[in-house]
Amino acid sequence: MKNRIILYTLGLCLSGSLLSCSNLLDLEPEGTLTENSTFTNYNNFISYAWQFYGTFPGYSNAVPNSEFHGDLFANANANGTSDWIWQRIVVPSKSDDYSLPFVQIRSINILLDNIDLASNLTDIEKKHIRSIGYFFKAYQYMDLLNKYGTAIWVENAISDGDKEVLYGTPLTRDELAAKIESLLSYAAENIKVNGDGPNTINKHVVLALTARFGLREGTWRKYHQLGQAEKYLRLSADAASKLIAANLPLMADYDQLFNSESLANVSEVLLYKQYDQNQITHSLASLARNSSGRWDLTKTAVDLYLMKDGQSRWSSPQFAGDKNPYDEFRNRDSRLYFTVPPPYKVDANHPTYTWKYTNDVKDREYIDLMARLSVDKRKTLPWMNWEGLILKQEPHFFDNNLGQPFSVSFTGYRFYKFSNKIQRIQNQDINDAPIFRMGEILVSYAEAKFELGEFDQSIANQTINPLRARGGVAALQLTNIPSDPTRDATVAPQLWEIRRERAVELMGEGFRFDDLRRWKKMDYAVALKRGRYITKGVDVPANAPIPIENNQTQGYISYEGKAPSPFLTYYYLYPIPSAELVQNTNLKQNPEW
Repeated sequence: MKNRIILYTLGLCLSGSLLSCSNLLDLEPEGTLTENSTFTNYNNFISYAWQFYGTFPGYSNAVPNSEFHGDLFANANANGTSDWIWQRIVVPSKSDDYSLPFVQIRSINILLDNIDLASNLTDIEKKHIRSIGYFFKAYQYMDLLNKYGTAIWVENAISDGDKEVLYGTPLTRDELAAKIESLLSYAAENIKVNGDGPNTINKHVVLALTARFGLREGTWRKYHQLGQAEKYLRLSADAASKLIAANLPLMADYDQLFNSESLANVSEVLLYKQYDQNQITHSLASLARNSSGRWDLTKTAVDLYLMKDGQSRWSSPQFAGDKNPYDEFRNRDSRLYFTVPPPYKVDANHPTYTWKYTNDVKDREYIDLMARLSVDKRKTLPWMNWEGLILKQEPHFFDNNLGQPFSVSFTGYRFYKFSNKIQRIQNQDINDAPIFRMGEILVSYAEAKFELGEFDQSIANQTINPLRARGGVAALQLTNIPSDPTRDATVAPQLWEIRRERAVELMGEGFRFDDLRRWKKMDYAVALKRGRYITKGVDVPANAPIPIENNQTQGYISYEGKAPSPFLTYYYLYPIPSAELVQNTNLKQNPEW
């Protein structure tokens, strides 16, 4: 990993101004690194390309933060509501969402422009390097297309003097989507099957990005009433089917996908971001164990998790109600237990590193369960803060924190999916982050096949049911779909179950906001965000300042209130920054902004 970080740093130097960085890697005996002296052999090209991997967010706070804009997450901070949901977005002067992809595209184009100038590369090597560049170029343009619906196409590396390109006319959505498809198709055909070794861009990774792009673009076109939806849905389905045919097994332990010190040699994970002590770390695991992590699930999110019998909480005889947390969490999809801490109570005199069971046997039910499902480095209970201080109970409310200000929640459903106890060093977390994994491929394939009119029991058995089995949930039978009174009447029961599985499997991984946008279902997000059912004077003190819906003394927690509705149609696309419009009169603002 250390060598890769050195190469990544080298790439950053080269892509900026091509100033001297020769002390980092001995590419030339003397002199500065220029394009002519850098792009001379295969290894140099690959070294330069390492910088592109930095575009993947991994365990960046931005990933769960994006979930606040959907219906399944709430921000456990005062006035922490979403600007998208509450209609507070204004046209920015500048925006990294718009500018940073073009910075990356310039670096990529430098690589692409030099391939044919390198006389000592074989044709196979040239095609492979070009495929890497095309993959990352497609990734950047996918982001621009997703947010803005359009973008200026930059074919080659440009300078400030290239006015025709800098101030050119953006491509139409059809043109840009076709360009992205072309880049990915070339890469799939020409990249080395195994890339440049473990955890590098290879054929499987290209197919995974193609499946993601095709589904996003195809469903956007369908639900926003544009043409060519089937073309992109077929692109997605075909790419996903090739990955499924590779028979890459799912990891048996869902939690281990997100809380392992190493994801090397995990077949389900096609590409991951590696973290190592003293080299590159993150803080996402720590934030669920201190006072700063404030990501909550909503009641809507928790209700999506099925019972063990495959029925919804509305139809299953296994569901004992939600008026207390012990009943609510019993017999659920085990992925819930790895996403929200199960309820418990222990005797512990804060601050302390020790604890003992209470005299009430029900308080240890989920302590015993998590001892069977997890290991001490991950999700065993009782929970503890970053240094090991014992948390006395879950749910643990911000406005009734029992003198323990860490690991608090507004809704009572605290998100801790990416958290673990691997090491007790605050903000130096080292669990690896999946970037592309088969869980996403399976739910994407199921959705694409439904949208193509080709979803049947055999596809369900390939996709939905292996994921359910990992959560200990009975298989989906299309002849016996569980009743769910919360189902959107405009969504077919089979598609509702596919979307449910997608939401559960990918919970908190940064997909939901874009999913609602492509389905044109942001009306889900403007609905009231509720939390657990509590009774004041029983679950919390009678005078606890936890707001309950309609100002009652018992009912569902409700901090945010009702957002403005309906969701504004023009909010489905981002506004183009005003400075860009001033500089380039060929750019037109997205409608109604």
